[in-house]
Amino acid sequence: MSVNHYENFPVASILCPKRLRPAVASLYWFARTADDLADEGDVTSGDRLADLTAYREDLARVLGGQSPSPRWRGLFEALAKHHWPNQHLHELLDAFEKDVRDTAAGYRYQSRDELMAYCKLSANPIGRLMLHLYGVDDELSKTQSDAICSALQLINFWQDVSVDVSRGRFYLLPAKTESFQALCEWARALMMVGSPLCKRVGGRFGFELRLVVQGGLRILDKIAHQNFDTTKVRPRIHFWDMPIIFYRALVQ
Repeated sequence: MSVNHYENFPVASILCPKRLRPAVASLYWFARTADDLADEGDVTSGDRLADLTAYREDLARVLGGQSPSPRWRGLFEALAKHHWPNQHLHELLDAFEKDVRDTAAGYRYQSRDELMAYCKLSANPIGRLMLHLYGVDDELSKTQSDAICSALQLINFWQDVSVDVSRGRFYLLPAKTESFQALCEWARALMMVGSPLCKRVGGRFGFELRLVVQGGLRILDKIAHQNFDTTKVRPRIHFWDMPIIFYRALVQ
């Protein structure tokens, strides 16, 4: 599967056991399509919300054992082959709908608590769905997964300021409340809270998590090198960053 977007979770990589790759790919397909409905093209907010409502209705159909509509039949038939915690799939759609409404209203986030409430819908469900696939269900693992996923979402915000502002989305807090550097340090601290999960789950999944964690931290390094200014240049991971990320994942 071609991946052209910064992601909050690994997409059926070689480290993922072969038996789980179809499930991970179907989850990515589900989330990516919903994200495109919320973001892509020259479409009114009303039309975006209508599409997301129809999308949610199809989700409810397949989760209830019924056939989806023809529009996304292949997607939902692939998703339905795997058992998912329904709540987390619906939470992702809640986040996309919130994005559409907030953008239409020109809403600006005002506090860390508001950002974390958004991450609880937009990012944390992905981590919990991945834990579910690997049969990990203890509360400490879920808490650490939430910290990693929230950190990745925040890092994505700080990385994408130039992109988000052009779309009318404002995830940065008011400057008088929080400096950009403080927000980046917050994301790094969150990542460190969650990072022990990598060793606890171990194996290929644990190492893949290490790479994800180090990739996020590498973006924070690049933001710092830009003097905490991403309004003009979007920091990215390049091929020459991979040896650094790989080494840090090995010694983490």
